[in-house]
Amino acid sequence: MSFDTEVLIIGAGMSGLGLAVQLIRQFGVRNFELIEKSDDVGGTWFANTYPGCGCDVASHFYSYSFALNPDWSRKYSMQPEIQRYFRSVAEQYQIVEHVRFRATVEKAEWDDEGKVWVVTIRDEKSKQTIVRRCKILVSAVGALSVPKKCEIPGAERFEGKMFHSAKWDHGCEWKGKDVVVLGNGCSATQFLPIMANGPSAAHHITQFSQQAQYLSERTNPTYTPFFKLIMRYVPLAMYLYRAHLYWQMERDFQGFDIEGGTSIRANLKTENEKYVKRTAPRRYWDALIPKSEIGCKRKVLDTDYLASLHNGNVELVSDDPVQEIVAQGVRTKSGRLVKADALVLAIGFATQQMLWPMEILGRRGVRLENFWDKTTQSVAQAYFGTCVPDFPNFFIMMGPNTVTGHLSVIYTVECQINFTLRLLSPILQTLPSYRSTHTTFPFSLSSLLSSLHLSAPSPQPSTVEVLMPAFLADTLWTQTSARKLVWSSGCVNWAIDPKTGLNNMMYPDWQYWYWIRSVFIRKGDFVYRDGQGKEVRSSRGSWLWVVGAAVLGFMGLKAAGMVDGEKGLGGEIRGLVGLGDVVSWPL
Repeated sequence: MSFDTEVLIIGAGMSGLGLAVQLIRQFGVRNFELIEKSDDVGGTWFANTYPGCGCDVASHFYSYSFALNPDWSRKYSMQPEIQRYFRSVAEQYQIVEHVRFRATVEKAEWDDEGKVWVVTIRDEKSKQTIVRRCKILVSAVGALSVPKKCEIPGAERFEGKMFHSAKWDHGCEWKGKDVVVLGNGCSATQFLPIMANGPSAAHHITQFSQQAQYLSERTNPTYTPFFKLIMRYVPLAMYLYRAHLYWQMERDFQGFDIEGGTSIRANLKTENEKYVKRTAPRRYWDALIPKSEIGCKRKVLDTDYLASLHNGNVELVSDDPVQEIVAQGVRTKSGRLVKADALVLAIGFATQQMLWPMEILGRRGVRLENFWDKTTQSVAQAYFGTCVPDFPNFFIMMGPNTVTGHLSVIYTVECQINFTLRLLSPILQTLPSYRSTHTTFPFSLSSLLSSLHLSAPSPQPSTVEVLMPAFLADTLWTQTSARKLVWSSGCVNWAIDPKTGLNNMMYPDWQYWYWIRSVFIRKGDFVYRDGQGKEVRSSRGSWLWVVGAAVLGFMGLKAAGMVDGEKGLGGEIRGLVGLGDVVSWPL
């Protein structure tokens, strides 16, 4: 069956844009489409516009390794600047013209006869649906894209404005008004100081918290013109600065081990407690100093939140939870009525509903959620957080167990992109757009070697997928390793499924190992098949390119030396895919 586009990417946020750019940079492929539910690129950085929205990772590391930006205004940038950055990258590589905005994917079904994905797309403007067929399907919707719904009884009775922080109502005027905030995570600690201070301050803010967060001190220096000049013009300056930021964050992982990191966490806990007691009112110390292990929940960088608790118009309630929502406000467990003109839900995202509400059907019509029901107790899992058996040519960016508690998610996504494109390389090189952008010689390398009896014609790969034993082994390693880390130490967090105790969010190892895994891929864990469904060997290989270079004397060919083994994360030494593709380290 023919296809309408070679690659279809669901989502034009950070991961979708990154994959599209690397398709262009590494393969010259521009026959792709991105389906984006919003009006612009940027994903979460376009969707989240609440007051004070910013990033808790330094901007020089929270950016693509292939699109360094010497002009960041400060160490931790705010949402408008970050969204402009992603928009500029999209414009630089002419990605915007490939994006179908205000559209959502309702269903994607694998056609095993045609070896294509059949994708049903809803245009949210016209309310019409269209069908697009693609060779390769990539989900890049992100892990924090579906806000949690309010489950407190009575929400429909509230007469004021009520909205999730991720869907901020900019028509809400809080000046002189009474506001109730549910939640005390990252977003709440960012917007509350804005609402509580200055000439537009709210009359009174009542914040309800469930668990104390580890709040750490954060300085956010503004970069000087001289610093920006160094970043722009001094060779390697930005790369060295990124490496410095990387190491500062990566070394924190040693404290995540429940047993081995005890002393590290104890020192950090002491440091955190001193900061809270130095900055926050004494009456809130018990509500602000966690009893759980530090690192069990991602730490929150303090953006003047603790100082705002000194304000007479701010009240933090941690021991009297909201029982119901009423017309005039909220009623607590003790029976107290807290009146409110606005109710802001800072209650997080539906992290346990991976890829919801899309319907993804793989080989033999198997639904993705049904596959997880049968294999992993209904908890989303994927090999390398990216691939699932029986779902050929389907890849998940920011999939299960790809989040870290200490590093930049962009680093992780670039590793996933490395991994995905290296797996897809033999297939991408058979596609029309690749062939049209690459110079052809009067004779092909393979035909020359075949005439020399050094190779034999082989079927072209049409699909690639991970094998079930490899998927199960990777899942077992992930869960076994995760149980040894601090996320499993007892606190309630969004990484752990409350029913099974399985971790579907966090990657349980150093991030440099994640990059190594993206480069040295275990070849025996995957199967390539041709258009008739017959298993074929990948055309990438070591000696083919080496002999070809020797015969042609062509210095520009890439050597694909076969590597003997990888120090597997489980301690095994196993065969690896060769190094014939572009290898990039996201630093």
